[in-house]
Amino acid sequence: MSSAPSIQTGHGLDPFARVAALPGVDEAVAAARSAVDALLRHRVLRRQSADVTAEASLRSARASAALEGHELPLETLRSWLTAGGNGDAGPGGTREPGGPRGSGGEALAVTLAAVRLYAELGSLATSWERAPRQALARMHTLVGRSIVADGDLGRPRRSPTAADPLGLGAPPGPAEVSARLDGLVGLLMERTTAPAIVVGAIVQGELLALRPFGALDGMVARAAGRLVLVDRGLDPKAVTATDVGHLEAGEGDDAVAGYRAAAAEYAHGGVDGLRTWLLHCARAVELGARESLAICEAISRAAS
Repeated sequence: MSSAPSIQTGHGLDPFARVAALPGVDEAVAAARSAVDALLRHRVLRRQSADVTAEASLRSARASAALEGHELPLETLRSWLTAGGNGDAGPGGTREPGGPRGSGGEALAVTLAAVRLYAELGSLATSWERAPRQALARMHTLVGRSIVADGDLGRPRRSPTAADPLGLGAPPGPAEVSARLDGLVGLLMERTTAPAIVVGAIVQGELLALRPFGALDGMVARAAGRLVLVDRGLDPKAVTATDVGHLEAGEGDDAVAGYRAAAAEYAHGGVDGLRTWLLHCARAVELGARESLAICEAISRAAS
């Protein structure tokens, strides 16, 4: 992958900061940070931040599943959860005893898996700081339960092939994946002056390109990117609906196409592609913050 050298060879410098200095990135990050700051000042967050986090996570989970190729209306997801669905539906319907059968199929299963992952994201903060690879394995275990074979949960793929919902082409082989993950983890353990948005974008982009587990890697990548924003203090209560922003940042009738194109730029576009990806991710954070502002306003109206 042509973007890897620009990220992982710093020779004692700060690789994250170097890519943050690409043209236009600072301005895009500033706009995104301003939107998040405006969200964090909303009066609703003083007393009902947990409600905003829950709704932002629900919408982000649905959006992440859609980006993985599994579209499910938000109200269908909400209805399932209200009726007692708990996130363990299998591809052909629920595997939970007594649950409704055939009520959403694979799209429901993947979306509920994303809900489950985001519900547990806060508990992964400590392990992310100390051992990112272990945290990634835990994320894959959470999202893959009842979808991926038990023996493959949280395990690096040994196959040269992987699922490709974004159409990125053949992934790197297992040996390259391991080496690049080691490089990424090493960078995460070092100090950087780069904004959290840039670090989160690189984490997400690398995981999308590497597809380290072979299935549902996009779900793990987006969750890891979101966790970086939480862990590095930009969005400490996880109230920004970042994955909704990724959908809204797309252009035209096919919202997923914009995300797919940006991910391809990261994977194959060299430095220019890296810049395109960073701009996309900053815009996604900005739009995600605006989505969550709307959530705050809705909660405020309901309480008045």
